[in-house]
Amino acid sequence: MKNFNIIYGIHSLIGAIQSGKKLKKIFFIKETKKSSSLYRKLIKISKKNNIPIQFVKNISINSIKNKNHQGVFAYISNIKMFQLKSILPSLKKKKKDPILVILDRITDVRNFGAITRTSVCAGADAIIVTRKGTISIGADSVKTSSGALFEIPICRENNLNNTIKFLIENRFKIISTTEKSNLNWCDINLLGPIALIFGNESNGISNKYLISSSNQIKIPSMKKNLLSLNVSVACGIILYEILRQRNFYKKN
Repeated sequence: MKNFNIIYGIHSLIGAIQSGKKLKKIFFIKETKKSSSLYRKLIKISKKNNIPIQFVKNISINSIKNKNHQGVFAYISNIKMFQLKSILPSLKKKKKDPILVILDRITDVRNFGAITRTSVCAGADAIIVTRKGTISIGADSVKTSSGALFEIPICRENNLNNTIKFLIENRFKIISTTEKSNLNWCDINLLGPIALIFGNESNGISNKYLISSSNQIKIPSMKKNLLSLNVSVACGIILYEILRQRNFYKKN
């Protein structure tokens, strides 16, 4: 279907509908167990939003046939990408200081999904990715984020170096997470507008971005032979440290 992509999984479809995304049609495999509360919820909100439903015997689409589709899939309008310059004015109008997550060449769709879900849960305002050297954002990333991809703007930028300079001009602190730093994550002021950089699963953050950073921080390991955490775990730790420093827990 022209201008439509496939998404799959119950959480993904519920998230898409609740975010107001346009679904062409939802397909349910007849053999799928219909007793779960999530399944019933998906049926209910589909009917409430007048989304056509069709029951099929099996999935004939090769791209998702062997995926954890949970017996449901749908066609959805293309996932909208943003540019940072277009959304920054609205972020500045919010009552809280913005939190941005910059991903330098993240290639594992599961990491991207986990980072997206954590970013939404922790109240981050946008995720910034590069056009080259990063994952393709589509059905798999929607599934691994459990639909959280629809809850946060994804900014795809041509030149990450220029993006970082733009953020510095707008008084953002650029914080890079790297095991090469001597500064621990809990020993830095994370108040004010923050942009966090997380690097490639194998090579970490590119040197040119490290040099441009306001600070480099690390999350120390208790094991000498295991120097760094999974990137999505590191992202969660830093994001929730920001919330702690901003007294989020006392306010809530």
